[in-house]
Amino acid sequence: MLPTPALRPWIADVTLIRPDSALPLVHLPDAATALVYRRTGAREGDLRVVGPRSRASCHPGKELPMCVRVRLHPGAARPVFGVPVSELRDRAVPLSDLWGDRATRLAHRLNELTGPGPALRGIEDALLEGAHHGSAARGPRATDARDLLLREAVESLSTTGERVAVLARRLSVSERRLRHLFTDRVGLSPKHFARIQRVRTVLAGAGSAGLAGLASDTGYYDQSHMTADFRALIGVSPGAFRAGRLPDTTPCAV
Repeated sequence: MLPTPALRPWIADVTLIRPDSALPLVHLPDAATALVYRRTGAREGDLRVVGPRSRASCHPGKELPMCVRVRLHPGAARPVFGVPVSELRDRAVPLSDLWGDRATRLAHRLNELTGPGPALRGIEDALLEGAHHGSAARGPRATDARDLLLREAVESLSTTGERVAVLARRLSVSERRLRHLFTDRVGLSPKHFARIQRVRTVLAGAGSAGLAGLASDTGYYDQSHMTADFRALIGVSPGAFRAGRLPDTTPCAV
């Protein structure tokens, strides 16, 4: 599912999730914040904001008629939801806690729709409307110096493995300022953001390369360094994850 062009600067991807009670629900570490609509009955559903996840979790499966997840680019959630993203880290918060009556009206509209396509359009309309409220009034394409700084830092930490201290010097900011910007707008420290992005790169390549070569390709010192970082964030080793072994399941809070 593709977002409307006007929102692509904000939206990283849109996914229709089909939960199955027979399969565990695995949430991988993720630096993105997401808006999730879950249809729980014929005309019942809820909207939740899922903040960045600092490590993986695994929960018992559940059946849902529909679940649409809209992931925002790192840095986009602060103007959309109007709170420091650090307040959302490792939490699933009812959208009504952040948007009030606007969220309630949106949920009622979505509950009357019949499929994921119309539901996505309804969510997008609400996000566009949000561009005219509060701190999002600048609109999705507007930028300031902090936007540009964060965008470059996110790109570098996601793709180059540049050290945070080196990155801060290159961008002519202090490490403290960079850390504050990430905590406020991404919800994670720059170092933890980089760890998550690297582990997700390992996950993307885990089925197609040897572990030693994968460690080298993703910027780890060696395979043991990669394994330790992977286990800390995922809960099992890369080899175990590749073999289909998952972290222990825990009850889902939502």
